[in-house]
Amino acid sequence: MHRWSVFARALAGAAMLAAGATTAAQETAIPRADGYAELEQLPDWSGVWAPDWSLLFSAGGGREPVQPKLEPAAQAQLEAFRAKQAAEGVAQEAQITCRPPGMPGIMRQPYPIEILFTPGRVTIFAETYSQARRIYTDGRPLPDDPDDLFNGTSVGRWDGDTLLVETVGFNPLVEYIPGVAHGPNMKISERIWLERPDVLRIETTITDPGVLAEPLVQQLAYRREPEWTIREYVCEENNRLTAGEGGANIELDLEYDPGDPFGPPPGNPDAE
Repeated sequence: MHRWSVFARALAGAAMLAAGATTAAQETAIPRADGYAELEQLPDWSGVWAPDWSLLFSAGGGREPVQPKLEPAAQAQLEAFRAKQAAEGVAQEAQITCRPPGMPGIMRQPYPIEILFTPGRVTIFAETYSQARRIYTDGRPLPDDPDDLFNGTSVGRWDGDTLLVETVGFNPLVEYIPGVAHGPNMKISERIWLERPDVLRIETTITDPGVLAEPLVQQLAYRREPEWTIREYVCEENNRLTAGEGGANIELDLEYDPGDPFGPPPGNPDAE
């Protein structure tokens, strides 16, 4: 057989194999994510947002800090905590252990946030403790028996340009009133909307049967900072320096083993 005939048959065979491979690939193609077109209909919350309390409490803000109204047992717990704090000073256990504040405190820190829209979800990245809140907007209901999480489990839905969010299931260590333990049925509801192009408003309503005598309604405001980015926040990296520059300068009660080859830890009275 002429060598060109052999070559032609080889090419034809390769073409048939390629066509078969293409058909097989089409039949087993990995589905692409959908739902992104709907995101274009949502309001523009892009960029980084910095908390701005002047928008709430300055002249014309129309808001004053709200004090919670407590049930008698919770009020007694608060008074005992304040008396202990006055006698012994402010406890720093949460700061020493780098414990995140959880909801709603994570939204009230003096650090910026960033909001990301994806199909079925709104994600809020908080610079504080490098935390992320996931708000599910895919139609799922709130869980009947939620896990106890620092930020809880959040489910949201859109009402026009306003995001309505409900959050349940909180870790027992979470406090929204210092020194007062929340109840097992606490719920946090949020209304999040763009008040004007560069001002984001959040109204937070906390209901806590057995702790709050009435719902606690709080306001938040954020200003868009187009030149900002979220920075890395690693609490463990600089939280234990008790002398010199930088760090939190938290006094630690650390025991030192003289045989330790690394020497006394920072903050130990034996440290040079």
